[in-house]
Amino acid sequence: MTDYARVVDRFVGFGVRTLEQSGQYRIPAARTAVWDALNDADVLEACIEGCESVTKLSDHRFDANVTAKLGPVKTKFQATIEVSDRNPPESYSLNVSVKGGMQGFGKGLARIKLEEDLDGTLLSYRVEGSVGGKLAQIGSRLITTAGRKMADGFFTKFSERWADTV
Repeated sequence: MTDYARVVDRFVGFGVRTLEQSGQYRIPAARTAVWDALNDADVLEACIEGCESVTKLSDHRFDANVTAKLGPVKTKFQATIEVSDRNPPESYSLNVSVKGGMQGFGKGLARIKLEEDLDGTLLSYRVEGSVGGKLAQIGSRLITTAGRKMADGFFTKFSERWADTV
């Protein structure tokens, strides 16, 4: 650990944890409909559990306010999402920066891939990220579990919303 990292760790009181997660979901909708929905602030706001608002600032940037519970910690998070590597309607990357006030912060990169499937669209994702502050104290296992629960909740709502677009 560098001297700078030791000072930051002492000042913040908690280290930084690195996390990885991946998954696949079958969405009963055409790939173009899934692509459009994933880029629609209203759809995102309706499908993200605890979401208070999603604002589309441009084709490449969203801001969101979400209240989430990660293990024993429940707090409001402000997120900035930058969209990059767009390849409509096949794939894109999301660079996410999350601030949770006194609870901590998070940063991550999500890679999303959409493939046509017999019954609609196969969505695959891979997330690499890190959390710091009090969130890092919770432990990667609880954060990963909470992240998986949020992803499952999002894609359940998303699939229900778009089931009749095939």
